[in-house]
Amino acid sequence: RRKKIDAKDDTQVKLLIDAKTPVVTIFGKTWLLHVKEVLRTTPKENIAMIADTIAFLKKNKRKVIYDAEHALDGYKDDPEYALATWKAAEEAGADFVVLCDTNGGTLPSEVAEITAVAKKELSCQVGIHTHNDIGLAVANAVSAVDQGATQVQGTINGYGERTGNCNLTSAIPNISLKMGRRSIPKSRIKKLRDLSRFVDEVANIIPDRRQPWVGGTAFAHKGGMHVNAVQKVAHSFEHANPDVVGNKRRILVSDLAGRSNIVMKAQEMGIRIDNDTPELKTILTRVKEQEHLGYDYEGAEGSLALLIRKALGRMEPAFGLEAYHVSMRGDALEHVCEATVKVRVGDKTAHTVADGDGPVNALDQALRNALCEFYPVLKKVKLTDYKVRILNSSRLFGTAAQTRVLIESTDGRERWYTVGVNENIIEASLQALLDSIEFRLLKK
Repeated sequence: RRKKIDAKDDTQVKLLIDAKTPVVTIFGKTWLLHVKEVLRTTPKENIAMIADTIAFLKKNKRKVIYDAEHALDGYKDDPEYALATWKAAEEAGADFVVLCDTNGGTLPSEVAEITAVAKKELSCQVGIHTHNDIGLAVANAVSAVDQGATQVQGTINGYGERTGNCNLTSAIPNISLKMGRRSIPKSRIKKLRDLSRFVDEVANIIPDRRQPWVGGTAFAHKGGMHVNAVQKVAHSFEHANPDVVGNKRRILVSDLAGRSNIVMKAQEMGIRIDNDTPELKTILTRVKEQEHLGYDYEGAEGSLALLIRKALGRMEPAFGLEAYHVSMRGDALEHVCEATVKVRVGDKTAHTVADGDGPVNALDQALRNALCEFYPVLKKVKLTDYKVRILNSSRLFGTAAQTRVLIESTDGRERWYTVGVNENIIEASLQALLDSIEFRLLKK
């Protein structure tokens, strides 16, 4: 409630009752700085505000979670007063007192110490709410749980104000799988990676490939010796089985790749191959040649799968591009890109024209328009990301600078990445687009 008013007469508190939710979460001040300078009230009145509000909510049969704002900074400033506010909440009937590191600047050792005090002094359950301002939100949550906290507040992927909140896709497996504490069922922990991607999709944010546990590179291996070891004993270079969070092991292939990388990567893609496969040397040579020209297969597994299958002679092209043309027209106010393509499928040809927001979009539309007649599955495919990098020509035999294009495609269920390299950005983009379509048809 606000100062100098009863909880039963406070409009905002009454709205919480009107909402008819079984659980209500409220917050109050712990830090005297905020009590005096922000609320502009007395320490005694602040405690009364906390107690009166919680008592009113409990009288109305609500479960109450009390978030003690600035709990950790407040405790460090004045332990006696901070504890008095928490006890007031507990005595008024709060089911949880949640210690909030609102400024996000507390260290795990401090969190552990203060949580231990709260657990000792309070009979209700203790929770933790952390922010990531110094990169320790998850570590602080884990530290609090280690001292007896039984509720962790956070967000999926750590999204939140400033630098974010405690990332639950890291905190949950850390607490459940590393600490052995009971949290959510293992069957649901196994869905964390999918949940992470779903939230990214809804938020329209590109997934963080380096995110612990659920990121695309969380269980990725590149060095030949590492890959060879993982092939023999998975946990020799992995802290956990990626499957426990719904993730998967990834073998990265680059010009540093060894035979083990290629073999494991091919097997990961469902391509049967072993160390005695005659074409293995050809594949390695081809990868090194392509990467020397500017290709990068670490993030373009769709193109890599096509390269391997072609080298093994296990791929029949689904179509052939016989001709294409891209043009732009317009004036100072508006311009239109137009792409014309001619493709052959078996003994039939298709010739289509499409407009687009740019040359790449126009090419993408024209290609799919031409091929959808033969392969309806392509109607669901769309280009979702497009990245361009101008490569340093000094590493490319002194030739003119090359352009590398990486595109991300999806059919609504899966995502895949393909790459193209050329001096001409349109040619590079076309290579990546053709690989994207071939890869999807290969999966068909």
